[in-house]
Amino acid sequence: MAWVWWMAAALLLVVVEVLSLDLVLIMFAGGAVAAGALALAGTPLWVQILGFAVVSTALLLALRPWLLRHLRTRVPLVETNAAAHVGRTAVAVTSVTERSGRVKLAGEVWTARTEGRDVVEVGEEVRVVRIEGATAVVARLDADGPQGPGGTRPAEENAS
Repeated sequence: MAWVWWMAAALLLVVVEVLSLDLVLIMFAGGAVAAGALALAGTPLWVQILGFAVVSTALLLALRPWLLRHLRTRVPLVETNAAAHVGRTAVAVTSVTERSGRVKLAGEVWTARTEGRDVVEVGEEVRVVRIEGATAVVARLDADGPQGPGGTRPAEENAS
């Protein structure tokens, strides 16, 4: 009857894996299936637990890295959350220095700072270089930077 519990655990792990997509819990599900097979064969509980541990570890070390490489070559990485703001333009709402400042980025006001001793004045457009915690590190836009029709920035990058 222990095999039913192992299979139920495997099923639960697969369901949670579908929600997380980390390719970790699916490896534990493989270990649970192996332990279920050992339980079905009538082995003692310690052998089942050992089988679960060995198979899960083997899958984590051997199969997961290969699956991750394969997945990354087929599906491009899409930045989300704060990382998606890198490269976007923003407008300084206060003077921005290497120590402090604020910019309007994608409709929200962010704490900002510059990379060097550069000072950005109010109303000046900047480009987000990187995000450090809740602070946008910005740099001045180059005069020959990407421009849309008529010398304006593309609408999706404007920080209105």
